[in-house]
Amino acid sequence: MQAATQTHTNSPTFLQLLLFVDERPGSRKQLQSIHHYLETLKTEYPFELKVVDVGEQPYLAEHFKLVATPALIKINPKPKQTLAGSNLVAQLKSWWPRWQRSLEENQTQLTQGLPLQPTVRSSNSSADTLPEAAGSLACALELIRLSDEVFRLKKDREELLEQLQFKDQVISMLAHDLRSPLTAVSIALETLQLEQPVAQNGIKRGLTPQLKERLFEQARNQLRTINRMVVDLLQARKGSNAEFNIRPHKLNLGRLCQDVLVQMHEQFQLKAQVLQTDIPQDLPPVYGDEELVRQVLINLLDNAIKYTPKGGKIAVSSIHRTTQKVQVSVCDDGPGIPQENRDRIFEDHFRLKRDEAIEGYGLGLALCQKIIRAHYGRIWVDSPIKGGSCFHFTLPIYR
Repeated sequence: MQAATQTHTNSPTFLQLLLFVDERPGSRKQLQSIHHYLETLKTEYPFELKVVDVGEQPYLAEHFKLVATPALIKINPKPKQTLAGSNLVAQLKSWWPRWQRSLEENQTQLTQGLPLQPTVRSSNSSADTLPEAAGSLACALELIRLSDEVFRLKKDREELLEQLQFKDQVISMLAHDLRSPLTAVSIALETLQLEQPVAQNGIKRGLTPQLKERLFEQARNQLRTINRMVVDLLQARKGSNAEFNIRPHKLNLGRLCQDVLVQMHEQFQLKAQVLQTDIPQDLPPVYGDEELVRQVLINLLDNAIKYTPKGGKIAVSSIHRTTQKVQVSVCDDGPGIPQENRDRIFEDHFRLKRDEAIEGYGLGLALCQKIIRAHYGRIWVDSPIKGGSCFHFTLPIYR
C-alpha cells in the first residue's frame, strides 16, 4: 500500500479516498492521471488518498466488493461511493464539485450542532451498512494491515508445510540409507554366530581365521558408515538451526547447474578450459534452497577453475542412482587431494601446505559442507587414478 498527498485526522470535513490499482500498464497510467488531477486541487480542498495494490491486498478488494480495477472509493463523507472504469479522471471531475458541496453541508451541520445527513448518492455507489467507524479511512487502513497479516500467515503456513514435507523425505531417505549397512552388519554377525564346524573325513571344518577377520572388518566398516550418517544428521540439525535459515522447496537442480555454468562461462574462457557436462534432462526435482545450492555450485566450480591448468578439463555431472537422492559431481584436472586430507579439507580455515600461496578452498569448502548438511545431504571428495579431484554432493529428491 502507498500513501499519497496529504494526511489528516479522521474528520467529516475532508475527503477520504481509496484508489485500487493492479500491475497492468493501464492502471499505472490511471494512477498518474489521478495524481496529476488531485495535485491541482490539494491546495484548495483537504483530502487524503491511499493507493492499494489489489495483488498485495486481495482481502481488502474483496471487502469492498470490487469487480474491476482501477477503482476509486470515497469513504468520507458518507455515503461510501465507488467510481470504476477506464475514465476515472472524467468521473472524478464530474463528482468532485458535488463531494465538495457535501463537505460544505457537513461543515454547516456541525457548526449548527445538527446530526450529519448523507447528501450525495449515485447509481454506481453503494450505501454503507456498516457502523460509522467501519466507513472511515482508519478502519480501511486497519483492514489493510489485517489483510497483510493474513497474507503473511498464509505464506508462513505454506513454508511450514514445505518444511514438514522436507523432513518426511529426509526421514525416508535416512531409513533407506541405513538399511544397507544394517543388513550387512546383521549378515556378518549372524554368519559368525551360526558357525557350526562340519566334520568331513573326520576333520572338523569351520570359518578360517582370515574369513572371520574379514567378517569382523566388514561389520566394523558398516558400523562406521552408520556412525557417519548419525554424525552428519546431528551436524545438519545444528547447522540448519544455528547458521542457516534454509527454505527448501521444489528445485530444478539440472536447470540451476546450467544457469551457474552460463554465469561462469567467461572464467572458463579466460583459462581456455574445456567444460564437459553430463546433466540428464529427466533429472528429478530436489528439495533445496536455490540461493544456497547456487552458492555451493559456484564455490566448487570456482575452486575447479583455480586448480585446473590452462587448457585443462572440468567435468560437471549429475545422476540419480536411487529414488532418494540426486548426486552432483564437479571434477577437475588439478593436483588432487591426498587421501589423509580428504576429510579435513572441509574444516574451517584448513589448507594444504602446497596451497598456502593459492587463494582457494579455505572457508569455501567448509561453507559448502555446512550448506549441504543443512539440506541433510552429503558432500565428499575423491581423486581418480588419472589425477585431479572430484567433489560430490547429494540432495534429497522432492516428492
